Amino acid sequence: MNISMETISVANLTIDIVRKDIKNMHLAVYPPNGRIRLSAPEKTDSEMMRLFAISKIGWIKKHIKNFNAQPRETPREFISGESHYLFGKRYLLNVVEHKGFNKVEIKGTKTINLHIKPKTSKEDKGRIMREWHRNQIKNQIPELITKWESVIGVKANDWGVKQMRTKWGTCNIDEKRIWINLELSKKPIICLEYIIVHELIHLLERNHNDKFITYMNQFLPKWRLYKEELNNLPVSHNDWGY
Repeated sequence: MNISMETISVANLTIDIVRKDIKNMHLAVYPPNGRIRLSAPEKTDSEMMRLFAISKIGWIKKHIKNFNAQPRETPREFISGESHYLFGKRYLLNVVEHKGFNKVEIKGTKTINLHIKPKTSKEDKGRIMREWHRNQIKNQIPELITKWESVIGVKANDWGVKQMRTKWGTCNIDEKRIWINLELSKKPIICLEYIIVHELIHLLERNHNDKFITYMNQFLPKWRLYKEELNNLPVSHNDWGY
């Protein structure tokens, strides 16, 4: 698919324009900071896109206001007593200095033990915790993908986990590969499941159109509730959303 990008300014708002092989214009506002994107057929007149955006100004500003009101996590210091989350459950971090290998483990029902060498920097602690989160979410994804591939009737060739700044997930339709945002390791499992269903349905329908919504309603009738829950949860202090 040929894709070209440009920007326009409407009512003091910058809108990313993506021209691609689609039939209709689609407008989206992305968390956490309200990035605006207008997707349009390749030969759409620029003035037509501007008028379309102007007609949606109220809708755009409403979404940006909601994102600005969304709670943010405070920056993590990786010290004992700090709150950390795994699949929606809150744990208290307990930093244990020792001379052995770095290790992260859940202790009981309320504590995450972070075993590190003395004088480990905050940045390295963060890296260790991110890799632990990566392993935790990777342990959950295969079963969910297998489950929903069977329900939806599609097959993903590959999947991966990475930190993403603007999306909870993506789907490379041509290669049938999906990517999941590492931040979902901190959110309730149902939110991860919702994103997996969303991305797999893109293997049936490329665009976020009425047909896509029909599939979502068919396979995951409560998807709007899960989307709302996800978008109302605190986002990372890093600028990364969906």
